[in-house]
Amino acid sequence: MEDSNKKTKVRKKDSQLLIRINGEERDEFVQLCEQLDTSAARELRKFIRDFMKKHKVSDQSKQE
Repeated sequence: MEDSNKKTKVRKKDSQLLIRINGEERDEFVQLCEQLDTSAARELRKFIRDFMKKHKVSDQSKQE
């Protein structure tokens, strides 16, 4: 039963994405994430996954 309670990683985090943003916006974003008990990286990964899901082209459309 112990194994079923453990979280399993679906994908290994093996890449980085470097972005440039305004320092004040970055600081405000990081501070807000801390207030919400999350991390900036976690929220950005969530945004990227949601964005890809929303805009994903179906496999059938790719083949045409």
